Amino acid sequence: MLQQFITRYSELNLGKYKVNEPLAPYTTWKIGGPADVLVEPAGKEQIVQTVRLLHDMQLPWMAIGRGSNMLVSDKGMRGVVIHTGHALDYVRQEDNLVHAGAGLSFIKLSVLTGNMGLSGLEYAGGIPGTVGGAVYMNAGAHGSDVSRIFESAEIVLETGELVRYRTEDMKFAYRHSVLHEIRGIVLEATFRLEHGDRHEIKALNAANKERRLRTQPLQAACAGSVFRNPPGDFSARLVEEAGLKGFRIGGAEVSTLHANFIVNTGQATASDVLTLMERIQQTIKDRYGVELVPEVLVVGER
Repeated sequence: MLQQFITRYSELNLGKYKVNEPLAPYTTWKIGGPADVLVEPAGKEQIVQTVRLLHDMQLPWMAIGRGSNMLVSDKGMRGVVIHTGHALDYVRQEDNLVHAGAGLSFIKLSVLTGNMGLSGLEYAGGIPGTVGGAVYMNAGAHGSDVSRIFESAEIVLETGELVRYRTEDMKFAYRHSVLHEIRGIVLEATFRLEHGDRHEIKALNAANKERRLRTQPLQAACAGSVFRNPPGDFSARLVEEAGLKGFRIGGAEVSTLHANFIVNTGQATASDVLTLMERIQQTIKDRYGVELVPEVLVVGER
């Protein structure tokens, strides 16, 4: 069936594809086994056609942008991985509304809107990943998140149906959206921002980014925060207080800079990271009675 998909995908001229493609280079953790097939549709319409084709053929699939906040198993992904990449890397302004392609870097969007003199995305100055991933996770920092500026999103559902969801449709909560409950790919997101002083916005943007670079290991291979913050507390505080900073299993290490980050020191496997996560969870549960819930998405064949 996969060969039939490849044949049809090629006939429709939807974009590039690779067979048995390692996924490590497509993730910020630089970890992950191969995808049976990885496709890179050429544009928005080609992504929609690809999803419809996969639905018609009843093939398993998953979408990936910059691969942050994601751990791909060592055995990789069965079926088809859709790499949105440059196909959705754009932005356009309409007064105080900003329409951003889901493949655009969230950090880049923060910079661009600051240059436009639009306020609301200053908090995103150091958040890795894409616009699509930020919407999916309701990404946030510094007391703000996507839900506060979100206007709407164009989404292709797993059936291939194109829909536009507004805030009330998205079921936004802490690091959660309706896309955790239904399958679909964000194609474009629209944000409602506020006009402000360009210099003040850029200064705040830069300050937030500098703070994250100083306090988080963003220059290392990592995936962002590993665990959600428990109610009324911080995962990083608990992990650090438990003496786990610098604790290592294989090539995976609890960051010495920020205790809620796990870094790939060079040769980490997904198994290393998962074992380390489980060790952290058990330690925190035994010591404090707190259940740490992963924020990262673990995908692939186990």
